[in-house]
Amino acid sequence: MTGAPTPENRDGQGRRDSDAMAAEGASATPTAAPTAAAPFTVVVTRPAGQSDSLVAQLAARRIRTLDFPLIAIAPAHDDAPLRAALNGLDRYALVVFVSPNAVDRAFASYASVSSIWPHPLPVAVVGPASVAALARHGVAAPDHRVISPPVPADEEPARFDSEALYAALEATFGATGLDGRRVLIVRGDGGREWLADRLREAGAEVETVAAYRRVVPDPAIGVWQQVHALLAGAPHAWLVTSSEGVRNLEELAHEHLTAGEIAQLKHAPLVAPHPRIAETARGLGFDRITVSGAGDERIVQTLSGLASSAVQPVQNPPAHAPAHSRMTDSNNASNTPTPPAAPSGASPRSSGSRESAPPLTPPPGVPYGNERARRGAGGPLLWVVLVLVAAASGTGGYLLNRKIDQAGQQLVARQQAADAQTAQLRARTEQTLAGVQATESHISQLEGRLTDAQTSQQALAQQYADLAKTRDDWTLAEVGQMLSSASEQLQLTGNTQLALFALQSADNRLAGSSNPQALVVRKAIAQDIDKLKATPSTDLTGLAIKLDTALGRIDALPLAGEAPVPRAKPHAAAPGDVAKTAAANGEPRWKAWLDQFATGIGQQIASLVQVRRIDNADAMLVAPDQGYFVRENVKLRLLSARLSLLSRNDATLKADLAAADGALARYFDNASKETQAVRDLLKEVNAGSASVALPNLDTSLQAIGQFRSRG
Repeated sequence: MTGAPTPENRDGQGRRDSDAMAAEGASATPTAAPTAAAPFTVVVTRPAGQSDSLVAQLAARRIRTLDFPLIAIAPAHDDAPLRAALNGLDRYALVVFVSPNAVDRAFASYASVSSIWPHPLPVAVVGPASVAALARHGVAAPDHRVISPPVPADEEPARFDSEALYAALEATFGATGLDGRRVLIVRGDGGREWLADRLREAGAEVETVAAYRRVVPDPAIGVWQQVHALLAGAPHAWLVTSSEGVRNLEELAHEHLTAGEIAQLKHAPLVAPHPRIAETARGLGFDRITVSGAGDERIVQTLSGLASSAVQPVQNPPAHAPAHSRMTDSNNASNTPTPPAAPSGASPRSSGSRESAPPLTPPPGVPYGNERARRGAGGPLLWVVLVLVAAASGTGGYLLNRKIDQAGQQLVARQQAADAQTAQLRARTEQTLAGVQATESHISQLEGRLTDAQTSQQALAQQYADLAKTRDDWTLAEVGQMLSSASEQLQLTGNTQLALFALQSADNRLAGSSNPQALVVRKAIAQDIDKLKATPSTDLTGLAIKLDTALGRIDALPLAGEAPVPRAKPHAAAPGDVAKTAAANGEPRWKAWLDQFATGIGQQIASLVQVRRIDNADAMLVAPDQGYFVRENVKLRLLSARLSLLSRNDATLKADLAAADGALARYFDNASKETQAVRDLLKEVNAGSASVALPNLDTSLQAIGQFRSRG
């Protein structure tokens, strides 16, 4: 009866099968294929068409490559700003291309403008690839000025980025060489702003234009199949040359790979040419990152080292094992064949008999004693190996220590040399600064001498011009000065007689000149003389005298509250008069005396009360001690009127005369003859100062000016 095998049966059966296979393998030739190393593959993620040189170098080293672009270059959505900038290159002092793609796209657009790049316009690029791209378009040294980061020595890491380019620009133009100048940066859509910000801080006017845009590509199915095969265990490495490429790889992996394949991808070797790219990859979970440095040569060296150190043998599958695709790798456990059942009738005690069986004998043809001797000789051999390893370790440590000491000594020597060079540079800098200061002082002295020379030249030119003048020129110059003074006096004082005298004197001076221009000036002077003679004259002197007379009488004018009033003097009638009055009137004497007495009393009472008519009540409110200020105010008004009269300011004159006359009428006694006389003087001045439009001497002055301009 056939039954399910017990664990003991299965174990015993398995051991027997193993022993049989071991014995068979020892005596027979193996049928399995020998172990072969799978080829090392580099996944190149640069944009399509930009890795030909790198792929050729890797192929020369027998390294397989897989083209897997992580960035696709597409035209910009709007290339109008790029074309506008390229049409006006004469506005810029520098053009910066951030990548070979920027160079190719920009020159493709520039082809419609011109086929020759302007020779005086310098061009700055980030690295050798961009320099080569410029050379393909005919822009290369020495015909053009191409600025790029210098290629370092072999032992120094290469830096081809914005920081290195800015250092090269600063070394070329200086710290302030681009201050106030325009710089054009041609880049991709949404590039870094570091270089533009540094140039703006240096004072440059930076303008950025997009020549292309970067998009995430969609690799073909065949490429994905190769990636699946690599992630299944084949030795490979990823080359990522931009931070955006790392992010695109992360995005594509989550879309097309399984969780296990993503884990394998994160543990796969990744080569980055710049530390910034390595930091981005490390932030996304990649843990086997190697920074190679910029340049295809350094990248190839790094990848060659990874290829030589990658020991990942691949065992050929047995002949009877069926091949499984990647899609069924996860189901291998379910496809494992079930061990065959034990034959019926097998005794369950076979396990016990198997355990008590003697150990296996050596294979046929090998004596048992020799086998024991060989096993016994393994102990001393192991000790010899351990001693050799310890000796090698000690020797290696000693050599490593010596190498470290030598490196330290070299570093100290280099530091000392650097300090010496720094001291020399400092001394040279101080000497240069001293020379610059001396040069600036010398330049200042030269500028002062140049200013003195220019002043002397102007003085000599003026003297030469004066000497070159003729007698007629001098005469006309004197006449012009005379007319200018007369015109100023006429406008200030209004004295037409003085201006007329000046014009007549000028005409007499020009009468003896035979210059035709003098005749023109004389005609102009004659016209001005006629205008002055036709102008009515105003006796300003007489009017000013009247104002002075009024000023002198103000202190003697009585105020309205100070006018003298005649007082009645009481007197008593003589006694004889009383008798005569009584006899004449036929009245009793006592009655006549009583009438006379009453009349005297009435006169005395009438002298105590005075009745006057005052039209302005303000005059009575002025206290006796305030009369001084009233008179001074009137004097100030009259003085202002006098100044206005002499300066021919008619409006101010009228206002001052009206104010003075109003004060006289308001506060002074108008019944007084003195007050009336002063007011009459003011009225005469007001009537005699009628405004008269004064003529000018513009005709004569214009004639003189025309003569000077022609001369």
